[in-house]
Amino acid sequence: MSKPFFGTDGIRGPVGVDPITPIRIVHLGWALGTVIKKHFGKSNVLVGKDTRVSGYLLESSMEAGLSSAGMDVTMLGPLPTPAIAYLTQTARAGAGVVISASHNSYTDNGIKFFSAKGNKISDEIQAEIEALMQQPMQVVPSEDLGKAYRMDDAVGRYVEFCKGTIPRRMDFKGLKVALDCANGAAYQSAPAALHELGAEVHVINNQPNGFNINEGCGSTHLEGLQKLVLEQGCDVGIAFDGDADRVIMVDRHGKVVDGDQLLFVIADSQKKQGRLKGGVVGTLMSNFGLETALKERDIPFVRAKVGDRYVLQELQARDWTLGGESSGHIICLDKTTTGDGLVSALQVLTQMQFMERPLDELAAGMSMLPQLMINVRLPDTAVASDICQLDAVAKAVHQAETTLAGSGRVLLRPSGTEPVIRVMVEGSDNELVQSCCEAVAKAVTAQL
Repeated sequence: MSKPFFGTDGIRGPVGVDPITPIRIVHLGWALGTVIKKHFGKSNVLVGKDTRVSGYLLESSMEAGLSSAGMDVTMLGPLPTPAIAYLTQTARAGAGVVISASHNSYTDNGIKFFSAKGNKISDEIQAEIEALMQQPMQVVPSEDLGKAYRMDDAVGRYVEFCKGTIPRRMDFKGLKVALDCANGAAYQSAPAALHELGAEVHVINNQPNGFNINEGCGSTHLEGLQKLVLEQGCDVGIAFDGDADRVIMVDRHGKVVDGDQLLFVIADSQKKQGRLKGGVVGTLMSNFGLETALKERDIPFVRAKVGDRYVLQELQARDWTLGGESSGHIICLDKTTTGDGLVSALQVLTQMQFMERPLDELAAGMSMLPQLMINVRLPDTAVASDICQLDAVAKAVHQAETTLAGSGRVLLRPSGTEPVIRVMVEGSDNELVQSCCEAVAKAVTAQL
C-alpha cells in the first residue's frame, strides 16, 4: 500500500474496493490479533457491527483473521459503536472491533478499534497494526487457534448502562419523545432505554433491512423527525447516525439543535449546578457562537483538531469531562469513555427535566453564527493535502478572509473519512459567508 491504511477514524470505503474487501479484513484481523497478543497476551476480542448487509461478510472475515492470530472472538451482532466500547471494557476484553461506516450509505463499510479501556486505540498500536499490514500473514499452529463465541445479552447490558448515566431518582415520565434510529445500530437499544425510563416514545426508521441505513433518515436527514415532532406534539426529537455515536436533536417547534448547541445546553446547565469539571473542548469546525456563549458564562473553551479522538485527547490532557463536534459527536467523560449518541441525548433530557425548561429555551442562550460548508469531491487520483496547498487555492482563501474583514473565518480541510475537501466559511453576514464559501470551493474544483 502506498498510502496510510488508517484515516481519521479507522478505515472506511466502498465495499468490494480495497481496503474493504474480505481478504484485506482477514489480514487486518490477523494484524490486530498479533499486536494485541504481543502486548497483552492471548485474550478475547469483541466484534460488533451496524445494520449494513456487508456486516455479515466483514465480521466473518474479521473473525477468521483474529482466530488465525490465536485470539478468541466474541460476536455481539448489531450494536451502537459506543456500546462496543463499553462492553470491551466491562468484559475485560483485549480489544473491541466495530464494523461500520457511520453516516455513510449501505454501499460503504469500515472498521474501528477500541482498546481494553474502551478508548480508541493509541496511535502507537495503530502504527504497529499498519506495519503488519505490509507483511504476509503467518497463521498460528492449529492448537493455538482462537475460538468464536456470541454474547446473547449485549443489547440488554448496554441499555442498563445507558439508564445508569442519569440520576437514579430521575425519570422521563411526562416527556413525549420522537426518535429516529436511522435504520441503524440503535434500533433496539434507544427505544428500549427511553421507554424504560418512562418517556412516551414515537419511533421512526427502526426497521433495518441491510440496505436502508441512513437512507433519507437519521442525523443527516432530519426532515422526517421534524415532521414527526410537529405531528405528534412531541417535546423533543432525537436522531442518531447509523452507528449511533452521534446525535442531533429537534426542539418542540421542529427546529434543529446541532452538536454545538447540545454541548452548550449540557455545559450551561452543569455549570449552574456546580457539576461542570473544567471547560469544554470543541474542534476547528465548532461554531464561534459556542465559544462566545461559553466565554460569557466564564466557561473555558479550547479547539482540537477535527475528530473525536483528538477531542478526547484534549479532554484527557486537561482533565476535563465535556467535549464534542457540531456533527453531534459528544463525549461525556464523567459518564463513558467515547462519543455516545444515546448517552448524550439522555444528558440533554436530564437537563430539561432538572431545569424544568424545554430544549428551545435551554439552547436560546447561544446564538449561532452563519456557517456554510461545501464538500468538494475528489477524483481517485487527487491528493487532498496537495490541492489545499496550491497557490490558486491559497489565494482564494486569502481573498475570502480579506472580504470577511475580521468578522469571520475560512477553514479548508481534507476529510479523514471521505474523498472530499471540506470548505467551511463562518461569519456575521449570511450572504457574505455564502459568496466566500462558493468562491473558495470553485477555486478548489478548478484544480481537480
